[in-house]
Amino acid sequence: MPKRSKSSARWLAEHANDEFVKQAQKEGWRSRAVFKLAQIQDSERLLRPGIRCVDLGAAPGGWSQYAAKIIGAKGHIVATDILAMDGIPGVEFVQGDFREPEVLEQVLRSIGSDQVDLVLSDMAPNMAGIDAVDQPRSMYLAELALEFADRVLAPGGDLLLKLFQGAGFDQIIRDARNRYGKVATKKPKASRSRSPEIYLLARQFGMV
Repeated sequence: MPKRSKSSARWLAEHANDEFVKQAQKEGWRSRAVFKLAQIQDSERLLRPGIRCVDLGAAPGGWSQYAAKIIGAKGHIVATDILAMDGIPGVEFVQGDFREPEVLEQVLRSIGSDQVDLVLSDMAPNMAGIDAVDQPRSMYLAELALEFADRVLAPGGDLLLKLFQGAGFDQIIRDARNRYGKVATKKPKASRSRSPEIYLLARQFGMV
């Protein structure tokens, strides 16, 4: 069996001792990432009963699991990811790469003719550990999410989008400001302090 690198061993130890990992396991959430959304929800009230929502990069399903509890049976959630995801009551899941036209069309069919109120995107590339590779990949996914939101959001709708600080970050912020009435960045407590990830919160789509 190959020996783990020092960095991977350190990550595993940190993960095992993480307060949010322990809390997620105790409360039955699928991942610690649920607390990032929950902490933003506490102050912003993005999720509301009965809304229509799309969750990009959903697997293993923590965000959809949390969103479904708030949105309830009268709302509609469509989740998608390249990876498989166990079913969640009230969530329609499409597996595949939504960059591929046939997968995107399947997602759009699942959304239906009505526009949505909220797009969530916790997408991130498979990290190579090389900033010159990882950052462009992450910005590309962010651009895709921004363009997808353009296509499906109702006027006044909201977008919560994972970004990584670095090259291209400022341009994404500028692009969002051209589309949304209110744009801010959020760093929830559950997001590790050493991580360059930060969340773009864009509200009031089309009300610039």
